[in-house]
Amino acid sequence: MSAASPVEVEPDTDKDLAHDEMTVLATPWVTIVWNDPVNLMSYVTYVFQKHFGYDKLKAEKLMMEVHEDGRSVVSTGSREEMERDVQAMHEYGLWATLQKSE
Repeated sequence: MSAASPVEVEPDTDKDLAHDEMTVLATPWVTIVWNDPVNLMSYVTYVFQKHFGYDKLKAEKLMMEVHEDGRSVVSTGSREEMERDVQAMHEYGLWATLQKSE
C-alpha cells in the first residue's frame, strides 16, 4: 500500500459564519433590579432568596449592590428566562428590566 498524500483543506467560510451567528444569538441576557424608595432591604434580600434560591450571603450582596450602586444584575440566561425573572420581580413589587449582557 502506498501512503496517502496530504490533502489541503480550505476553510469552510459558510460554516465559520454560521458559528459566529450562533455566538451572537447565544449572547446571554441579564435581569437588572433597580433601587427604589419603597422596598426595605430585608424584603429585597428575601425576594432574591425566595425567587432565585440564593443563599442569604449572596442575596445580601446583590441587595447591597442595588442599594449602593442603584442596580444589580441578579440573573443571566436566555431572553425568555430573563423575561420571566423580570415579570416575577414586578410581581414582588421590585423595579426590574432586562437587557443583553455586555
